[in-house]
Amino acid sequence: MSNEKLRVDKYLWSIRIFKTRTMAAAACDSGKVKLNGTAVKAAKQVSLGDQYEIKTEARKWKIEVTGLLHNRVQYSEAVKYYVDITPEEDQQQNQRMASSFNTGKRPSKIGRPTKKERRDLDGFMVNEEEE
Repeated sequence: MSNEKLRVDKYLWSIRIFKTRTMAAAACDSGKVKLNGTAVKAAKQVSLGDQYEIKTEARKWKIEVTGLLHNRVQYSEAVKYYVDITPEEDQQQNQRMASSFNTGKRPSKIGRPTKKERRDLDGFMVNEEEE
């Protein structure tokens, strides 16, 4: 297995750091994936013991490669192929970013009325005009 070749983009996708391989490749090309402080291209070969610094939209990672994974597997399996060595201050920053992350759902009781509230409002407005 040691002579098998594995690209950085495919590895980062298979250990579930990126949702798609295209996103992993784009991150490599834009310099968001670094090996020992140097930006790497998507086609760079992964070796055991490599330490990568990765910036995703959600958080910063620092990982060490402990195994080569060619196919995407469930998260509980994927975590066995790397060690998360993210520094403490980056982990705290990741926590802050996660807590401020907007799900896109509207907070209740502000904004547009629900269908039921709309009917009540319409009924209320019509009764007021008739008087």
